[in-house]
Amino acid sequence: MFNGLKKLFGKKPETQDIPSAESSGKPGRPVRETPFLRREAVFDRSNRLSGHLFRLQQSTVPASVDDGKQRDFDQTLLDTLNASPEAWNTSLAFIPLSSSSLDLPALDRLKKTNIVLLIQLAADAEADMVCEAIDQLRQRGLLIGVFRQPKHRAFARVIQQVDYAAIDVAGSEANAVRDFSAAIRSGDRERPVRLFACNIDTFDDHLFCHQWHFENFHGKFAESAPKLPNETSGDPHKAQLLNLLRLVQGDAETVEIAAAMKQDPLLSFRILRYLNSPALALSRQIDSLEQALVILGRQRLSRWVAVLLFSVRDPHLGDWLMIENALTRGRLMEVLGEQAMPGKAHDALFLTGIFSCLDRLLRRPLAETLSDIPISADIRQALLERSGPYAALLAVAEASEAFDPPLMESTARAAGVDPDSVNRALLAATAWASEVTEYWE
Repeated sequence: MFNGLKKLFGKKPETQDIPSAESSGKPGRPVRETPFLRREAVFDRSNRLSGHLFRLQQSTVPASVDDGKQRDFDQTLLDTLNASPEAWNTSLAFIPLSSSSLDLPALDRLKKTNIVLLIQLAADAEADMVCEAIDQLRQRGLLIGVFRQPKHRAFARVIQQVDYAAIDVAGSEANAVRDFSAAIRSGDRERPVRLFACNIDTFDDHLFCHQWHFENFHGKFAESAPKLPNETSGDPHKAQLLNLLRLVQGDAETVEIAAAMKQDPLLSFRILRYLNSPALALSRQIDSLEQALVILGRQRLSRWVAVLLFSVRDPHLGDWLMIENALTRGRLMEVLGEQAMPGKAHDALFLTGIFSCLDRLLRRPLAETLSDIPISADIRQALLERSGPYAALLAVAEASEAFDPPLMESTARAAGVDPDSVNRALLAATAWASEVTEYWE
């Protein structure tokens, strides 16, 4: 029944992966390597990203993990998240934890907003102790959820105290998902409880959960969502943005760029509104494109025009994943570049990450699209040949997105960055992408 939760928490529902003594090379003395952070999208009922589920994933898999090791692992997850306090802003962070970890001091350092702790009840969990811990955490402003465990003696009481009721869809029968929804919605509760569908593998399962009033959806289903009719190539705003990007990246005069903007007043409004949004935190108001060129410079303006390319109209599930992956790739490469490539032009790294998803955005071959945009040879080489100075960090960004720990280890090593740096950069990039899209139409 809990096969999906095994994927979420490790080999056992109540555990996550910790390196064993065998993997350390020193018998009887386990050595913990810094695990990589895994970020997974969570959607709302409008098919828009509402947050992310964060967990740790390692390449080594132990034979068994006891409750003490589970607490250690949860501690590592919380320490990793606490290392990037800027990571929590406009979207929710769902954090799976064992009930045995609810007294960890690291919980006190979490921000009080936009955090949802998803609790898996440990085998020996007592209802009184868990409920008391939940009350204390909720008083601090944290939101609490619990996974469906109907046979656990503490579950019936704990479910009365939470804000989210979660079920592992992949590991449950359809009637169990339906009955769980009905039971939660019919219960007499002091506070509303949101239904969280976890580990949804197929789009049909997503539709089923949507029909049964779930409010948040997590899993691989978005990757298999039906594609909408291709309207991207006919989007006049995309064509105008590509033309503007060509002008800004090229040798066009400021007056020529401004004239191109005047051809589409709505586009001008969108760009100026975006440049003046809190996401950019500029020191002064920008009232015209000419002013933007003076204040930002062409290189920085190219960056924001590239970002706006991904403001897809009426995006579906697959579009949201593509949009966030593109923005996150660009920002992650930029942040890591500050460590791995000091003194270099980090805007070029950002554009490399962004442009790596242009083929999916425009639904045309990447080489064909890049032939229309005057970009540096280093960016072009990284995107088309996977070589040159930016290729190593692009490989890190792609491995992080694919949740491939062995590949993440090898690419990070090749790029000269450590797992802690990758984790912090991923959190910062996720937060930035979330904040940027908050100000789109």
